[in-house]
Amino acid sequence: MPDATAFPAHEAPRAGTLAQLDERVVHCRACPRLVAWREEVARVKRPAFQDWDYWGRPLPGFGPADAALVITGLAPAAHGANRTGRMFTGDRSGDILYAALHALGLASQATATRPGDGLELYGVRVTAPVRCAPPANSPTPGERDTCRPWLARELRLLRPTARSVVALGRFGWQAALPALATAGWTIPSRPRPAFAHGARVTLSPAEEGVAPVTLFGCYHVSQRNVFTGLLTPAMLRDVLRTAAQAAGLDPG
Repeated sequence: MPDATAFPAHEAPRAGTLAQLDERVVHCRACPRLVAWREEVARVKRPAFQDWDYWGRPLPGFGPADAALVITGLAPAAHGANRTGRMFTGDRSGDILYAALHALGLASQATATRPGDGLELYGVRVTAPVRCAPPANSPTPGERDTCRPWLARELRLLRPTARSVVALGRFGWQAALPALATAGWTIPSRPRPAFAHGARVTLSPAEEGVAPVTLFGCYHVSQRNVFTGLLTPAMLRDVLRTAAQAAGLDPG
């Protein structure tokens, strides 16, 4: 068994299915600062959630193993997914994201509160480059890089079906590029794809038998972005609709 810091790099490539990858993710303790924070939050809790048993562990991706569209953000929220145990649930960001997916016919319902609430995604998988809730919602570059093997392996396992990736926010975009490269796509170097809301770049496969994938940029669905009007629900739906269509899905 590798030491804790080498756990993602050692274990992620050994996962032959997404189910195996998800099982490995939840046992990761590679980043001491993140482990301490996620567990402290789960122990102390927020007063409004004192009756909850917080998840307090790393988060696996959520969605079918044959997803055509992958959505990747930043990291779980301390009292959101770190509480519920499912990506982008339990906070305002998730409320906005899943409402948009439902409006497009890509999710079974507009609300997402916890595992077992009936939510299903259709052709979409939601994930993140950092799997533990970070203090101040700000993972370090080292934590991002340590965690990268999980996302890279997830993308590689999705290669047979994934045709579009939506990166929420600049951090998500910058984290997605090297993960996509590791997963088998070529990232242009001159110029290197730059993040912008509505950005779109099609990445060629670096290996034979792999289909191209198109990366889309979208402002993050954070409360601040939504409250200030930087991102509106209509803007989010537009990006998701375009990405879904590029992936061969049929959004409403």
